[in-house]
Amino acid sequence: MEETTDSGSNKRKILLIVIGLLVLTNLVVLFLFYQNNEEKTTELQTSQTELQETYAKLESISNELDLKIQEIQKLGGDVEELRLIRETLEQEKEQLQNDQVLAQKRYNQISARVEGYRELLLNKDKEIAQLQRENEVLFAENTELKEEQQELNKTITEINSNNEQLAEKVAVASQLEAENIKVIGLNNRGKGKERDRYRSNQLEQLQVTFNIAKNDVAEIKGRDIYVRVVEPDGSVIFDVAKGSGTFMLDGEEIFYTMKKDILFDNTGQALSFLYQKGSDYTEGRHKVEIYADEYIIGTANFEVR
Repeated sequence: MEETTDSGSNKRKILLIVIGLLVLTNLVVLFLFYQNNEEKTTELQTSQTELQETYAKLESISNELDLKIQEIQKLGGDVEELRLIRETLEQEKEQLQNDQVLAQKRYNQISARVEGYRELLLNKDKEIAQLQRENEVLFAENTELKEEQQELNKTITEINSNNEQLAEKVAVASQLEAENIKVIGLNNRGKGKERDRYRSNQLEQLQVTFNIAKNDVAEIKGRDIYVRVVEPDGSVIFDVAKGSGTFMLDGEEIFYTMKKDILFDNTGQALSFLYQKGSDYTEGRHKVEIYADEYIIGTANFEVR
């Protein structure tokens, strides 16, 4: 009986030891499990922090790329390469943000590219600085060219002004002039002589003679010569049937008494105009005006009593 009791006691002891070992094993397993989970959690948190930092770096680089693109565009540089790089960078940002599993796999690759982007930005800074220097040189050259252009324009303006003044002087100098003007009253027999005063019966016909003075500046060409006989009240003796008409003077149409078309040949040629009024002249002082090329070239006076 004692042996049976001892045998049962030993079995219980063995069972308790096994149970104790199982409990201890479970405790060890639980400890290792929690420790591993804690390490994984820490590792995951670390990875997420690194991913967030990398994303922030990419975001910063993207913003800098935008600024560099704007600067280079203003300076006239080529930005196509930068646009393509920015598109790639935006894709990598999207991958980091939306696909965490893929982001974990590509983290090292993308992280390494960040430094490459940084180096690219530094190179673009150098390119921008070079473009700025070139633009400064161009600005200086343009400023100099503008100053030269202004001086040239000023010179041209002065030349044009001088030419205009010279042209005006030449125009004045080339004007014709009537000289040796004579107003002669002819009677009904066609005889008469130059006088200051005429009786009405001595003015059956009115003869106006003069020479066109020589002028080496004046162009040799056809000219219209007009004679206006102005009465004391300012009206012009005018009869279309006897060759009278109108011409333009300073934009205004005015009457003339007699007209001749001549070829000015610079020989001092003599001209004679003959007009028969057909009625008595008004008493008083009359004026004879001679015109050519829309300007007056001579005047004379006679009186009727």
